[in-house]
Amino acid sequence: MLFEGLDLALTAGEALWVRGPNGAGKSSLLRLACGLLKPAAGTVRAQAAALADHALALDREQPLASALDWWAALDGGSVADAMAAFDLTHLAEVPVRMLSTGQERRAALARVAASGASLWLLDEPVSGLDTRSVELLGVAVTKHRKAGGAVVAASHVPLPGGEWRILELGG
Repeated sequence: MLFEGLDLALTAGEALWVRGPNGAGKSSLLRLACGLLKPAAGTVRAQAAALADHALALDREQPLASALDWWAALDGGSVADAMAAFDLTHLAEVPVRMLSTGQERRAALARVAASGASLWLLDEPVSGLDTRSVELLGVAVTKHRKAGGAVVAASHVPLPGGEWRILELGG
């Protein structure tokens, strides 16, 4: 059992930083929140959510803009805004398979931003990002929160984007 008796609610504009040692259930909590895992007991209710974890979830043969557009079309988000937010516009026609590790991480974050989902679930979002990209993430998180969105991020390191409420797992 990773955790039990967890009662968690987020309001519009709120950000939750999930911390804890490896194996404490941080990634599992995010997967529960987006419906990829089912709880052993209790219920999980969440708004439309978009998850950025270690899976890129983009068609590697498609140009980046097309691969992102597939996801944005599901929820009515904006690919152009998401690509600009993560400094990817100049890579619009580059096949996803040609992206560097850092560019792939930014593309995964842009996929979440393009989704139009009110709840962003970010698993180790600064992993693989350079200093400038971490700043871009902070700006995107702040903008999303100001627009009434919420963010839950699992991370071992401090996160950009304003103040975060902290949930410590497996302390």
